[in-house]
Amino acid sequence: MEKFMKYIGQIWRCANIYRAEMYEKLDIGPYQDSYILCICNNPGISQEEISKKLYVHKSSVARQLPSLEEKGFVTRMPDARDKRILLVFPTEKALSAITEIRRIHEEWNNMITGGLSENEKEIFCSVCSKIAEKSRNTVGNKLREDNR
Repeated sequence: MEKFMKYIGQIWRCANIYRAEMYEKLDIGPYQDSYILCICNNPGISQEEISKKLYVHKSSVARQLPSLEEKGFVTRMPDARDKRILLVFPTEKALSAITEIRRIHEEWNNMITGGLSENEKEIFCSVCSKIAEKSRNTVGNKLREDNR
């Protein structure tokens, strides 16, 4: 079991290499797809909520959003109720990129699970889902302890 994270890391890094190449035509990087999907699925989301939903540090959100804004994928505007909060909205460019992003994700998933039976894929997804849930709970508990 000690190699579990090694394998997860390798899969993640290989996926990033693949997506970086595939995303060149969209003018996004492999880390920006999750931001675009999150914002498109939650128009008007705050930067803090993006951080929570994607499990990334607030500073990462603060670095990625100006780049996405410059490239025309998002717009940010102050919340009418609290000017300190920036709300993020997808542009038409982001909304039109979703189909291609999802296609690239599906293509990658199909390539790396090729040769697995449907049963093996279901078991793999089930195990990953359980580990992801445990990870989210662990991080959530840790954050609550740190904020006491």
